[in-house]
Amino acid sequence: MATIAPAPSEKFQNVLEASGRSPEIPESADVYGWLIGSWELEVLHYKAADVSSLGIQGEVHFGWVLEGRAVQDVWIMPRRSERTNHTDKSNNMYGTTLRIWDPAIQAWLIRWINPVTGHREEQIGRRIGNDIVQVGARPDGTATRWRFTEITHDSFHWIGESLNQDGETWKLEGEFRAKRTQG
Repeated sequence: MATIAPAPSEKFQNVLEASGRSPEIPESADVYGWLIGSWELEVLHYKAADVSSLGIQGEVHFGWVLEGRAVQDVWIMPRRSERTNHTDKSNNMYGTTLRIWDPAIQAWLIRWINPVTGHREEQIGRRIGNDIVQVGARPDGTATRWRFTEITHDSFHWIGESLNQDGETWKLEGEFRAKRTQG
């Protein structure tokens, strides 16, 4: 079988990005495509602390990748324009999520990593009512739930929670308000 080598000047981003959703993903299963683009973040809660008074701003960027079989994002906090080599790791995020449609389970496989802190998650994502809900567990077994709520074309509310040891109540760990950027 012959392989096609990319042109020597081909950029990695051009090989990774896709122009849209693969036809292998049914339109009814496309729960993340509406996110494609760039968003400004208002950081309300991070690492189980109310940080709303600090005025931390962030950004997130979403795009189709891998021939349209996945949606990848990059979550950045603080914004790139505000980052320095001395940014405190306690409120620092520059990580990525890969969401891949799995027709066998009729859901999205989610993988998140923030190399700044080593934080990683594995989840399964589905639409539940008007929300997108991702549930899974951390490597230590802690159950997690991340939700996109109050979804409009130009905004969403993102809530990240972990299950308390009582196995019944959820603890707020992260909360962002997002607005789509123009352009």
